Amino acid sequence: MIITPTIPILPYVKRNNIKYFKLIAQPVVREILPKIYMNAWGYNGITPGPTILVYPNDLVCIRVYNLLPQPTSIHWHGLDIPNNMDGVPAVEPSPYIQTGCYFDYKFKITNPPGTHMYHAHVHTVVQDMMGLAGALIIVDPEGTDIDRDFFIMLGAFTLTDIAPFTLPAGTYDIDPFSMDANFFTMNGRCFPYTEDLLINENDIVRIRFGNIGMGNHPIHLHGHQFEVAAADGNLIARQNRILKNTILVASGETWDILFKADNPGIWPLHCHLPHHVSNNKTLPLGGMATAIRYRGFDKEKYQKFDICPYQ
Repeated sequence: MIITPTIPILPYVKRNNIKYFKLIAQPVVREILPKIYMNAWGYNGITPGPTILVYPNDLVCIRVYNLLPQPTSIHWHGLDIPNNMDGVPAVEPSPYIQTGCYFDYKFKITNPPGTHMYHAHVHTVVQDMMGLAGALIIVDPEGTDIDRDFFIMLGAFTLTDIAPFTLPAGTYDIDPFSMDANFFTMNGRCFPYTEDLLINENDIVRIRFGNIGMGNHPIHLHGHQFEVAAADGNLIARQNRILKNTILVASGETWDILFKADNPGIWPLHCHLPHHVSNNKTLPLGGMATAIRYRGFDKEKYQKFDICPYQ
């Protein structure tokens, strides 16, 4: 099972060997920090949208309803599917989904197990930047030796009518055309409102990253080295994997990393671009950051220091 903090799994109904899913593209209000909300667009009431779990060779039908004020579509990012199901109507023989209508995307999962995404592909300059994206993960049917499995969607938003260096409570609109984001998210929330990734000592941990937005994000893990295990849903052979502690997640990419939980503590996992770990340019740590927290770790034990004052 893929564990996705703050993101639910999309349910399905199976009939005649076909898995039927339902996505509703609609305006949503997302709380990114306590009492700070953004007027976004998402799926099934949330942004990022719910995570879709499938298996190789599954037959799927994903019905997409459009409750947005403009036409939309969904592109199944990284999947090898028929041209008319790929969801780019400006170029391909794939339909626009008009406001108040729906379309059934029908295809077979032909890719091997891996991490993929889905996102809007009509007026992408607006719709992607408003939050229309989610994860589609092809699960290994044979199981793995992974103990904890997480997905994190990276996000960046420009909230309007909020003064720099302030965090007043309120509900704010998004400017999808802005190149200067002021709030950076993991799974739709900003630190310290992001959800910790809870693990046990000696767990084998996989973290999957996805990014649909304008920016590129060097994600850094403290206290551990990790294997780069997969790129864009494609497994990297063990003999070709490299050890790193920072992975650049560019727009349109997914990456999977693996590490052994062999250094107990509460460890930051964050974008290494300094502005991306602030909330609207305020000084405390914020933005695109979370914590990997070992269960049972005694924080108080490690907070006794002798710090000499400067003489």
